Amino acid sequence: MIERYSRKELKKIWSEENKYKLWLEIELAAAEAMEKINIIPKGKVKKIKSKAKINVKRILQIEKKVKHDVIAFLTSINEKVGNDGRFLHQGMTSSDVLDTSFNLQLRSAGEIILKDINNLLKSIKSQAIKHKYSLCIGRSHGIHAEPITFGLKLASYYQEFKRNRDRMVNAVNEISTCAISGAVGTFANIDPRIERYVAKKLNLKVEPISTQIIPRDRHASFFSTLGIIASSIERFATEIRHLQRTEVLEVEEFFGKKQKGSSAMPHKKNPILSENLTGLARLIRSSVIPALENISLWHERDISHSAVERNIGPDSTTALDFALVRLNDVVKNLNIYPKNMLKNMNITKGLFFSQRVLLELTSSGFSREKAYSIVQKRAMQSWNSKSSFYEIIINDPQINKKIPVNKLKKLFDFSYHTKRINIIFNRSLKN
Repeated sequence: MIERYSRKELKKIWSEENKYKLWLEIELAAAEAMEKINIIPKGKVKKIKSKAKINVKRILQIEKKVKHDVIAFLTSINEKVGNDGRFLHQGMTSSDVLDTSFNLQLRSAGEIILKDINNLLKSIKSQAIKHKYSLCIGRSHGIHAEPITFGLKLASYYQEFKRNRDRMVNAVNEISTCAISGAVGTFANIDPRIERYVAKKLNLKVEPISTQIIPRDRHASFFSTLGIIASSIERFATEIRHLQRTEVLEVEEFFGKKQKGSSAMPHKKNPILSENLTGLARLIRSSVIPALENISLWHERDISHSAVERNIGPDSTTALDFALVRLNDVVKNLNIYPKNMLKNMNITKGLFFSQRVLLELTSSGFSREKAYSIVQKRAMQSWNSKSSFYEIIINDPQINKKIPVNKLKKLFDFSYHTKRINIIFNRSLKN
């Protein structure tokens, strides 16, 4: 991921330095276990630890010659350790190191993403409570439907990101496995006790069966979760983009005093952050299909997944972390305009009360078909003439014959649409 969309926490996880440190940690943990069960002489691990040093530049130099990253890594370590380096990697295969370290990196990235989601949830909840009763029009198909509140709109996103948090917890749990099982995963050259020791030391679970590699359905699940979270980000960003349109302007991204909106038009204040989030969501989702295709490898292993994961691991987690932090900033600093919400809601001259009139007519004895026909006719009249729906309704002889004016007036009460808001808030904003 390019610098522009990378935060230092994620960059550190995916740095070459950190990757090789994890490789060394895995190798040393395996050697410790071998020492404990007398496979290698006592005291050797302590000597190896004291001499082993990571030299990224040297590893890359060796890899250019040997064309194998793990061999290059071990060769570099052995140059520092000397003869005792032969006790590293005993009975192990490259995938034991690569897969276990990759899972450690994904777990670390996932834990940061979980923190990001928790921060976002706090911001959404705060704004939802603040705007619990800020009336705005609900839209279906992009068309005015019936009143809701902006707080209810936000409560929907709160629930969605709570589900995303649960998904991410499960994804991190599923990816947190360790395999130290040797060539083709049979433990022919390495004792299973070593795997258990390494897994415990690294706070991972033992992979029940590895075919030399950790099964990639685990990774597919992890990256699919990232894709779902990205889609939730896009749903939120798309809503903000719509609501910031000039003719709507119910919300607006924070715009700094020195910020510029357009190189050509000085008046512009564009929803650039939300648009950026939409683009990042597309990028993150693009990792899902390759991750799914990585499940189908030849026999016990091949490396067709390797190049894919070297890209999508850092890129998708870094982009999602950045996107979540950015969305949190947008939500916290969002300019919200309740007056414009009311103004927009009144554009249709009360047409959104049509269902209340319909229901009252059916309660008064009209068939649903007849009641619908009457209300729709008057609604279209109101729309076409830009006249008050209420005034048209109270002057309809079929309606006022069944429903007295004082009762009709009560049907046009905004509080009707917020009467159960506490029920929704109580069940949707729980932690």
